[in-house]
Amino acid sequence: MITNQWLDEVQWNDDGLVTAIAQDHDTGEVLMLAWMNRESLELTLNEQIAVYWSRSRRKLWRKGESSGYTQRLVECRLDCDGDAILLKVEQVGGIACHTGRKSCFYRRLVDEGGNALWNTEDPVLQDPETIYGEQ
Repeated sequence: MITNQWLDEVQWNDDGLVTAIAQDHDTGEVLMLAWMNRESLELTLNEQIAVYWSRSRRKLWRKGESSGYTQRLVECRLDCDGDAILLKVEQVGGIACHTGRKSCFYRRLVDEGGNALWNTEDPVLQDPETIYGEQ
């Protein structure tokens, strides 16, 4: 069991949260950004799977608990200011986004004749309805 003294080095925001970036450990692709509290970060280290804090549901959220697309922890890093966590993960099943895409960062800002717009770049790999059922 890892002692939790290392948690004191994290600069938690006023809500007791820190941003967490999930990155594919093989490719370096950023998969998603989420939030963690002390408990979720400690659980992530102890269980070796990504556990986040859902701000909308106000509860712990084990990535993949309803979809099956879990994130196996390979490495955990803390940035220089102590206010951002980087989780290098193995994205089980290859889908990190609730939209059925590999990454949550599937839109790219493009210039269309002087008008900036978000262009969808990455395909849906699996229909979210088949992953989560009708919401």
